[in-house]
Amino acid sequence: MSMERTLNHHTTRRKVKVLVAKIGLDGHDRGAKVIARALRDAGFEVVYTGLRQTVEQVVAAAIQEDVDIIGVNQHEGSHVYIARKLVEKLREYGADDVPVVIGGSIPVVDVDVLKSMGVKEVFLPGTPIREIVDKLMKLAEERRRTGRV
Repeated sequence: MSMERTLNHHTTRRKVKVLVAKIGLDGHDRGAKVIARALRDAGFEVVYTGLRQTVEQVVAAAIQEDVDIIGVNQHEGSHVYIARKLVEKLREYGADDVPVVIGGSIPVVDVDVLKSMGVKEVFLPGTPIREIVDKLMKLAEERRRTGRV
C-alpha cells in the first residue's frame, strides 16, 4: 500500500509531512539526515531544519509548513528540556495537535518522562526504519482522522 494513500475520505492525497529538527547546540546531524532520507524513500514529505535551531524556529517552521508531525533528533543530553519547551511552545501557539516524536541518544530511563510531557514516540538507537515509518504513519492517520492526537 502506498504511503501517499488517502488517509480518510475527507483528506486529499497529500503526503504525510514531517519536520525533522535539530534543536540546540547538538552538531551531530547524520542520524537526522538518514531518517529524513528514509522517510522520503517511504513516501513522506520531509522538511529538514538544519543544525542549531531554536524551539521558536522549529515551531514557526512547523506552523508555516503545516506539518503533520515534528521529529526531533537529539544526541547531546538536553532532550527532556527541549521536549518540554517544544510542547509548551506548541501549546502557546495553538499547535499542540501536532505530534512530537524524538529520536537519538535517549536513555531508556527518560522514555516515560518524555511521554508524560506529551512526546508521542521515542525512538532509541537501533530502532528499525520500518518501525519508525509505521509509527509516524499511525500518528498522522490519527491526527487527520480526529484532528488531534
